[in-house]
Amino acid sequence: MAMSRDGIFEKVQEVLVDALGLDDDEVTLEATLMGDLGAESIDFLDIVFRLEKAFDIKVPREELFPAESVLNNPEFVSGGKLTAKGLAEIKDKMPHTNLSEFENDPDVNKIADLFTVDAIVNFVETKVNG
Repeated sequence: MAMSRDGIFEKVQEVLVDALGLDDDEVTLEATLMGDLGAESIDFLDIVFRLEKAFDIKVPREELFPAESVLNNPEFVSGGKLTAKGLAEIKDKMPHTNLSEFENDPDVNKIADLFTVDAIVNFVETKVNG
């Protein structure tokens, strides 16, 4: 049986509350993992592990958080911004993420803002109901 988006959000919220020691009301769909919720790179492994357990799915880390492979490729980054090729790569690897604002100014320092609770819910939704 397919899970509702609300049901998925509640579980994702629980995972993030537990992983990051937050209150429920801090974990909104719009919240960014790093900026708003204070997650650090090290937390991502824990979050991925908890998501796998909560939803009984496999989550290859690069699939949910693919930025590292993109940022470390000189073809994809130039002058602190993603190149057209880099942007195409992020779009390809993060179909669960809304990139419309980021495309206007693909500053590598703003990549962390792409990791929102909403993006995780979208990602899990495709895994669970896909």
